[in-house]
Amino acid sequence: MKRFIPFLGRPPLVPVIRLQGGIGTGRNALSDATLAPVIEKAFRMKSAAVALAINSPGGSPVQSSLIAARIRRLAAEREVKVYSFVEDVAASGGYWLACAGDEIWVDDSSLVGSIGVIFASFGFPELMARQGIERRVVTAGRSKTLADPFLPQKPEDIERLKALQGPIHEAFIAHVKARRGARLADADLFNADVWTGRAAVDLGLADGIGHLVPRMKEVFGDKVRLVPMGVKRGLLARFGLSLADDLLQSVEDRALWARYGL
Repeated sequence: MKRFIPFLGRPPLVPVIRLQGGIGTGRNALSDATLAPVIEKAFRMKSAAVALAINSPGGSPVQSSLIAARIRRLAAEREVKVYSFVEDVAASGGYWLACAGDEIWVDDSSLVGSIGVIFASFGFPELMARQGIERRVVTAGRSKTLADPFLPQKPEDIERLKALQGPIHEAFIAHVKARRGARLADADLFNADVWTGRAAVDLGLADGIGHLVPRMKEVFGDKVRLVPMGVKRGLLARFGLSLADDLLQSVEDRALWARYGL
């Protein structure tokens, strides 16, 4: 009955957007395309704030940038404050997402940082030689075989990859500095190191130790309504009819999480 009496008011509402897993364009990865409807809906709600529940080892820098930019654009348009809450990990692209929040809260044991860029692959030229397999490649353009796993690694390939990584790393650094500003300690924070929660707070990468529910109650009162927001799984995924895609995605995710012992 109370909700039909306008002058009594309603408890503050805070949508909680869950950002869980690797970031990329895979079917189960976090991407701007899949998250856009969720983020847009959260900011359309008449909310006191928006909370981000983050547990991500990173992934695509472009998707990280697009997702964070969408959150910041809508936060500015709606004049809504954003709180980031880190669970196990907010590293690399995961920390990029965390910086979309006006405040970042972590657990004592959270892993935070990894402000860097990585390229990883495998090489099989010796295995192919032992098996008598000949690699035949015809290209137009000398860089088309860049980082080909079936060819020996070349010094010029390494230099080219580093040249590609440099601007991406600089964009990441600029994003962190723009969002964290004077809160950052005068230390070497951009060499891809990872810190636990308390150290991250001391370095200015996070604002404090705190969990989502108690912190939101502390800010907005015990009656605050926390509304979970997430991507809906498609019909095929719900019935387990995309096993091959899921297996490939799980291998990629496993490699991301393994960097942090998880």
